[in-house]
Amino acid sequence: MAGAGPEFREPTTLERLFNKAFGVLVGWGLGPSHTYLLEVKGRRTGRVYTMPVSVVEIGAAMFLVAPRGRTQWARNVEAAPDVTLSRGSRRRAYRVRAVPDTEKAPVLSVYLQRFRSVVQRYFPVPAGSPPAAFAPIAARYPVFELSPAGDAEGSRKEGAR
Repeated sequence: MAGAGPEFREPTTLERLFNKAFGVLVGWGLGPSHTYLLEVKGRRTGRVYTMPVSVVEIGAAMFLVAPRGRTQWARNVEAAPDVTLSRGSRRRAYRVRAVPDTEKAPVLSVYLQRFRSVVQRYFPVPAGSPPAAFAPIAARYPVFELSPAGDAEGSRKEGAR
């Protein structure tokens, strides 16, 4: 299980087409309730990019996980941590905090358990594994905690959502 693995798993052409179509549906407010359109500014162009993402909630905290590794959206979020999540006509601004590798295991465990049918293929650890099983691979997966834009300190400080 140990090892760095690929830095980024490129989506297939079919996966790209599905993501575009699914993104349109999410933009209309359709799809699972945990799915949003992430809007993030490009790190080189400044252009705003959108893509569908699944948000995992653990208690009062909200997280984004990049199951394919350091995707373009993950790199953009690292460079510009102010993002917007939208779904239908609802939009909300957030500030993200990159979760350190030492804190990722419980988030990855919950994320994989909740979304296993879609993301299991990106993880060498089976869904339902204890958080300790994710520690050796945590560095492969960017994880970001979301805090409403007006709450720059994040949910860990005040329990805000």
